[in-house]
Amino acid sequence: QHSGVLAGGIAETDIISTVEFNHTGELLATGDKGGRVVIFQREPESKTEPFSQGEYNVYSTFQSHEPEFDYLKSLEIEEKINKIRWLPQQNAAHFLLSTNDKTIKLWKVSERDKRPEGYNLKDEEGRIKDISTVTSLQVPVLKPMDLMVEVSPRRVFANAHTYHVNSISVNSDYETYMSADDLRINLWHLDITDRSFNIVDIKPVNMEDLTEVITAAEFHPHHCNLFVYSSSKGTLRLCDMREAALCDKHSKLFEEPEDPSARSFFSEIISSVSDVKFSHSGRYLLTRDYLTAKVWDLNMESKPLETYQVHDYLRSKLCSLYENDCIFDKFECAWNGSDSVIMTGAYNNFFRMFDRNTKRDVTLEASRESSKPRAVLKPRRVCAAGGKRRKDDISVDSLDFTKKILHTAWHPTENIIAIAATNNLYIFQDKLNSEMH
Repeated sequence: QHSGVLAGGIAETDIISTVEFNHTGELLATGDKGGRVVIFQREPESKTEPFSQGEYNVYSTFQSHEPEFDYLKSLEIEEKINKIRWLPQQNAAHFLLSTNDKTIKLWKVSERDKRPEGYNLKDEEGRIKDISTVTSLQVPVLKPMDLMVEVSPRRVFANAHTYHVNSISVNSDYETYMSADDLRINLWHLDITDRSFNIVDIKPVNMEDLTEVITAAEFHPHHCNLFVYSSSKGTLRLCDMREAALCDKHSKLFEEPEDPSARSFFSEIISSVSDVKFSHSGRYLLTRDYLTAKVWDLNMESKPLETYQVHDYLRSKLCSLYENDCIFDKFECAWNGSDSVIMTGAYNNFFRMFDRNTKRDVTLEASRESSKPRAVLKPRRVCAAGGKRRKDDISVDSLDFTKKILHTAWHPTENIIAIAATNNLYIFQDKLNSEMH
């Protein structure tokens, strides 16, 4: 809707567009369509209640990107934050990368709780003194002050993408990162903003020959030479930067052969991979397409190791989902810290979890009605059209397709998850390790 206000009075600029924990899980960043980044910090455990885990509270909010206009192409460049990636912490400050469709920025987030006082050449208000009045010298001192969180832009990486940036990924060498758009992937050094190296280019000479686009890309968590990118045709390509400067020839191609009997008008659209994530171990890949989540073993290219049906009851509804454009929604996926459970979103503010060991799965809802603080989430069940309906089942026809969980994140070591539902951020915690849920 062009007015900027969605149904229910939600401002479009407030819609959360990315969610990301830092490497320790102490900080959680969200980006929104208004170009803002909000960082939440976990409060330390309280002494009085040793079992109560710290809750996440707002730590800092800043405007990362502003709307721009490309005069040469007569194009508006949205301020919406597409992705946020934290850099591993190396000193007291935190650093994160944020990107909109075109420009990536490196931000420094630091704390200040002391301020210098007793300057010789400046008065208390900061005005320069008349030197002739300075008769004695004093040593400035640091005085304690209220904690201030300062956010400053350290680097701006611009003008390297003709198409929309969909992914950024920090390399395990902590010196470089890559950014991917629809047709190209660039490699950057974190200290160098005026040039990047093109490592993948799938743009055909004639754009009429275009058959697929890059949908997501990520570096391997341990091997700095390996990265993977996914395509709108449902394929994954693993590339090795040691082989050649331009990685147009992949090392491995992961693709599931299509079942000819299941082919339909929508086959290609629903097979497009919307997200790809390496497991923490680096052994597996998790991908999400429209109806399924798949786990691939890096050592087996022919087919996925595991396939999980996220919302198979929508298979009969693809026609109406195509008409209302929902079929093009890009759902993300996430691993838990031990790579044993995967999580991804669905419609009606539902999100799904699959336990890889027990093969059990659950549907949960992130909504104000179901998520009172410290209340335990009740599993939900969707009843397929024409199926037998049990008590509390939700029928497919009553699902709200405007309420979609596209962006989720899992704490790197604990069972804490962050779920973005339109303009609300929900943080859920496993009640086994605490009473907060």
